[in-house]
Amino acid sequence: MKMVDWFCHSSEIKEQIEESRERLYRVAYSWSHDSDLADDLVQETVIKAFRNNRQLRDVKAINSWLFRILYNCWCDHLRSKKDTVSYDDNLRYHHQSPENLTANLETVTLVQNSIEALPERQRQVITLVAMEGFSYGEVAEILDIPIGTVMSRLCRARNTLTKRLKKSSRMIRNINPALRRVK
Repeated sequence: MKMVDWFCHSSEIKEQIEESRERLYRVAYSWSHDSDLADDLVQETVIKAFRNNRQLRDVKAINSWLFRILYNCWCDHLRSKKDTVSYDDNLRYHHQSPENLTANLETVTLVQNSIEALPERQRQVITLVAMEGFSYGEVAEILDIPIGTVMSRLCRARNTLTKRLKKSSRMIRNINPALRRVK
């Protein structure tokens, strides 16, 4: 009997937890900006989910339940550290020209920096809604906040991102003049 089988008696729940690992990792990484910490958070989430699978009342709500566990693990980590973790940018691109690679990297960096600069609560809401596709109700359940708070944080986050990205793109255009072809 595998360790997973010992903790989790429902094969359906076990399969859904395993299938959710990648999504959990994406959110954990977007919150922590550290791949090792994101792995640790997901591992802790999965272990807690397997151990406490009997607490899940409705299998249809497993995603909200898992992301709630992830959120609690993240809060526990923040309480234990009381500081932010630096983040290593390790993007991988394949089959792109150097020009496209540079343009994509600048865009990705600009968006990442803009999201990182958001207050934590806004960053949490925008990553759950925009990256993971959770409904406002699910996000409210995951973060244990009213749905109106989800909507207001999301609105503020989107407005802030829009302003920052517009401002940054204007600055980049002014700093980097277009090159012209010379024969």
